[in-house]
Amino acid sequence: MKLVVLGLSLSSSWGNGHATTYRALLKAFAERGHEILFLERDVPWYAAHRDLEPDFCKLAFYKDLAELEPWRPHIETADAVIVGSYVPEGVAVGEWVLANARGVTAFYDIDTPVTLSNLESRGVDYVSTSQISRYDLYLSFTGGPTLGRIESAYGSPAARALYCSVDADLYRPVDTPKRWDLSYLGTYSIDRQPILERLLLEPARAAPHLRFCVAGPQYPAEIAWPANVERIDHVAPPDHPAFYGASRFTLNVTRADMSAAGYSPSVRLFEAAACAAPIISDIWDGIETLFEPDQEIVLAQADRTVLSALAAPPSLPSRIGHAARQRILGAHTARHRALELEALLRQARSAPSPAAEVAHA
Repeated sequence: MKLVVLGLSLSSSWGNGHATTYRALLKAFAERGHEILFLERDVPWYAAHRDLEPDFCKLAFYKDLAELEPWRPHIETADAVIVGSYVPEGVAVGEWVLANARGVTAFYDIDTPVTLSNLESRGVDYVSTSQISRYDLYLSFTGGPTLGRIESAYGSPAARALYCSVDADLYRPVDTPKRWDLSYLGTYSIDRQPILERLLLEPARAAPHLRFCVAGPQYPAEIAWPANVERIDHVAPPDHPAFYGASRFTLNVTRADMSAAGYSPSVRLFEAAACAAPIISDIWDGIETLFEPDQEIVLAQADRTVLSALAAPPSLPSRIGHAARQRILGAHTARHRALELEALLRQARSAPSPAAEVAHA
């Protein structure tokens, strides 16, 4: 299969989770013998922080819409073309793809609840409501009831969950001394910050003898960090396993829109579990379908639950971490997702396309 992907970023993982998602998925997809071209908008922010030259696909950059034109033959001859969420000028990119692609067209929404919330208010610049019904597939980071809503409210012919995943070759347990009792790895987000405050900073204040860490960029300078909270501005993907290995527990925090929608696991959740890191997570609908509470994950609404877990004997985090890793290896690796993507694209290829149906009508 020839696949073209126009996504936010493959070359840089700085300040976004899209890159690690695409890397794991497309590497596994290429292992199955498929040919992949990834087209990435050349923007200064990512250009200054590139940390990958892929050997599993061709990566090319374009500076503006006009620079996409030389790639038109690739779009026309591809078996499938995927446009991702948050692509700059994504509505225009999507129109160009829909006008020129002859194979399956798909929109891959790595930010589904945010997209739908904004579509109903002010709109987004990477997909329009009229385009959703014209893409053959709407691939969503969110499963559950949201998929039916995308089909009924926006006319998608096929909204399907394609959760994030993890490259199990890269994310695995690392035996390293423990530096922190509880860590968090994630870019600053205003809607995640209250949960981070409740589930990490308040426990840090209540337990000054314990050690905590918050790693990720873009945190405002005015945040008052407790003395026992270490700040790290960025942890590159190759260093994630060691980061998790140095943590007795690690925290998962979900964005407000994704928590409200449910069934929206983050890539960090799967990566940490693949490293056998014991996870403490906020609570949302559907998380129990991914990990068994108290056996494979600790679910917490308040600081007291966090403090209780941190006071548990060492056997608890070890048991939870290794059980979570087994769940990941059985259902949520990039190879699992590549198989799912392949099946979804083949199904869409055998179904009548929305564009063809419109033309026939």
